[in-house]
Amino acid sequence: VQLQASGGGLVQAGGSLRLSCAASGRTFSRCIMGWFRQAPGKEREFVAAINWSSGRTSYANAVKGRFTISRDNAMNTVYLHMNSLKPEDTAVYYCAVKDEIYWSGSYYPNQYEYDYWGQGTQVTVSS
Repeated sequence: VQLQASGGGLVQAGGSLRLSCAASGRTFSRCIMGWFRQAPGKEREFVAAINWSSGRTSYANAVKGRFTISRDNAMNTVYLHMNSLKPEDTAVYYCAVKDEIYWSGSYYPNQYEYDYWGQGTQVTVSS
């Protein structure tokens, strides 16, 4: 499995970005696609996740109402639409896959449960 994250960049506070994570190497069905982020000097934290089969989503409280996770099954791609960005959103953003999901939920905030990781994309929000 390969995960290729892209779309990061420098944006002013209040602006928007869309991150993409293209997955390849196999067919994706019963899995969770998640986004995590790691700011300098901090631990990696959960941002959002989507159940690939059901489409159900979950979000960290810090981004709820500002970020939206979505997927394109045909393209094997998951997106993170980020609006109303704040300087505290500055971090390296990673996408990840958790395999073998046999229910419709999507709340998997524990990074250690994920099986595959992308390389990360830098998001910098200036004040």
